[in-house]
Amino acid sequence: MIKIMKLCDTPVSSILARGERITGLEDTVSSIISDVRARGDAALMEYCEKFDGVKLSSLEVPAAEIKAAADGADPEFRGVLERAAENIRAFHVNQVRSGFILNNKKGVVTGQKVVPIHRAGLYIPGGTAAYPSSVLMNAIPAKIAGCGEIIMTTPPGKDGKVNPAILAAAYVAGVDRVFAVGGAQAVAAMAYGTETIPRADKIVGPGNAYVAEAKRQVFGAVSIDMIAGPSEILIIADKNTPPSHAAADLLSQAEHDRLASAVLVTDSEELAYAVRDELERQIPLLERKDIARASIDTNGKIIITGSLSEAVEISNELAPEHLELCVDSPFDILDGIENAGSVFLGRNCPEALGDYFAGPNHTLPTGGTARFSSPLSVDDFVKKIQYTYYSAEAFGAVAEDVAFFARTEGLTAHAESALIRTEGEKK
Repeated sequence: MIKIMKLCDTPVSSILARGERITGLEDTVSSIISDVRARGDAALMEYCEKFDGVKLSSLEVPAAEIKAAADGADPEFRGVLERAAENIRAFHVNQVRSGFILNNKKGVVTGQKVVPIHRAGLYIPGGTAAYPSSVLMNAIPAKIAGCGEIIMTTPPGKDGKVNPAILAAAYVAGVDRVFAVGGAQAVAAMAYGTETIPRADKIVGPGNAYVAEAKRQVFGAVSIDMIAGPSEILIIADKNTPPSHAAADLLSQAEHDRLASAVLVTDSEELAYAVRDELERQIPLLERKDIARASIDTNGKIIITGSLSEAVEISNELAPEHLELCVDSPFDILDGIENAGSVFLGRNCPEALGDYFAGPNHTLPTGGTARFSSPLSVDDFVKKIQYTYYSAEAFGAVAEDVAFFARTEGLTAHAESALIRTEGEKK
């Protein structure tokens, strides 16, 4: 049963505490990465047989098979994919950045150009649940950014095939190549390259604890989006929120993972206990009830505050991945939200809407990292290159300033490289 706490008589440390993450994976993951770097495809094949229970003859999914999965998809599912993709494109196209040029001083040009990364690597889970929505959310921003190639790895099923829903989403989103590889070994392959899988410039996408640890270890050799932890939801709700709705939304995240965190913060004691009762009624009805039960009992909590403003303060401290504002005037509260991955406004906007369809990205910062990081976006798939031009006359006017600054830092060669260009003018 979910814990109920009152802000007025509960230590802040208990209120802000998060569930434990899986640890102790470092050596195992490091060994896998080293093996893939040394033996390439051979290592990937062996890990596929060991972890996925299937012996593959080829790692890459043929383009014809990807198209066939899309063409053969249930028409209703294909339609939902297309409509969701349209919404995701419409949102993310507004994130496209342009470079700039400054030439407001005679003989001086400075600027910045925005360049897409060449190859984006997507990791898409395929374990206890397959997520075609994650394909759309990760591939579409990369496509809009203009990446030269988008590759994707995802674990095969026991039949050696990639889930057809994942392949259909890859086709709709414009993924260029798909490989039937999962786990830390897939991250290693995209980070360093093998005979079949090309090296990516950036790896994005969610995964289990082994995938997260692998991304952490390869960072530097390749860029990553984030090191994602267990899924989180925090709901700020007032007395007018239907308890059944709040409970259902908490469970929408609790069913992801036993380590997931579901938190309700409310100024209504009556709502708090009603939601607790609703959780007990709804959990047994879920297909993933064992996972949801473990999440709610271990990491779930309901916090009763004296006001909604106190609820906002708690939310900002926790910096949740998903934040629902189930209150009468959500836009009035939005201004006070400083730390959150994605905010869902009002009682008709469950977090599930953002997971699949609305358009804003569902790859979000977890574990309180929303204090300093952002959702996945087009920005994740571009880099900035700055440039500078000075004419001889313009540089001559500032050479002494450059040299003075260099000498102040004790770097006389820097100073000389500036002054040597003015020697002719002094003679």
